[in-house]
Amino acid sequence: MTPETIPTSPSSPAANADHPANSLFDLTGKTAIVTGTSRGLGQGFARALAKAGADLVLTSRTRTSLAAFELEIQALGRRALSLELDVRYQHSIDKMVADAESAFGHLDILVNNAGCIGSVTSVAGYAGLTPYGASRGGIRQLTMSLADDWGKHGVTVNCLAPGWFRTEQNKVLYEDREWVEYLRERIPLRRAGEPNDLDGAIVFLASESSRYMTGQTILVDGGISTGAVRALGKPRSSPEV
Repeated sequence: MTPETIPTSPSSPAANADHPANSLFDLTGKTAIVTGTSRGLGQGFARALAKAGADLVLTSRTRTSLAAFELEIQALGRRALSLELDVRYQHSIDKMVADAESAFGHLDILVNNAGCIGSVTSVAGYAGLTPYGASRGGIRQLTMSLADDWGKHGVTVNCLAPGWFRTEQNKVLYEDREWVEYLRERIPLRRAGEPNDLDGAIVFLASESSRYMTGQTILVDGGISTGAVRALGKPRSSPEV
């Protein structure tokens, strides 16, 4: 995914470089679009941004699938608007943006979550996942190119690349206990990711804290991208005396 931060006006509190450190993560007054929020990581991203103060535009190909989650965001004290969006079609994108801007007056943050954008597979190869990995590598390159294209407008573009997280899309893999143990062995933190493990990173990338960061891929993967292969066998027990 590529969270994009649209520049704030010089008069806004978020644009003041001298504000207190705790306000560096404050998204109050910002409007965030998060695509693909009917389930999974998309809901986690939207929830984290709302808790940091942002109002939300929630999208899915079926608007009715967002009803319960819209109420959840509103219960946090944030404005929330659910809109239909099919990212495969430009006319659908244009209509969503126009409706969102009409409702909120300004759009500040975009999280491109729909369609599996961003992954640890963008920097590491995995047998059996060649097409997927190649497409994720393309997202990493897209992030860098857009950062270069849009930097002059004050827009930052970064890619949040999760490691192995259990989602609806890949849950069948986690039914294989042997595979799960194999995966845990290769992750330095010895567990797959939980949705809230991404909260800090998404808020950081959407906030003033990352205002001078652009074109970067941020890995939140429990360390699996380090290689996580043992170079030595298990330590031998000391001989009995």
